[in-house]
Amino acid sequence: MSRKIKLIWDFRGPASAKTAEHHEIHLKEYITIEKLPLNITGFKIIDDMYAIAFMVVTDENMIQVRDALKPHRGELYES
Repeated sequence: MSRKIKLIWDFRGPASAKTAEHHEIHLKEYITIEKLPLNITGFKIIDDMYAIAFMVVTDENMIQVRDALKPHRGELYES
């Protein structure tokens, strides 16, 4: 069974929440266009000046997505 990896984009500043929310839309579009096997995305507001957007990929797709979308960081995803 392949591992799931959560790729994360960090957004800072007063517009961070709206930017992260909007970025998730593009992540969903990418998943559809590339026909990726997982469809797990989201955004989280950490505080009024910091938010993240994320998508979960498999080990097999991680390099492709990382090179195309340039996430800021990643971590193992545990559902």
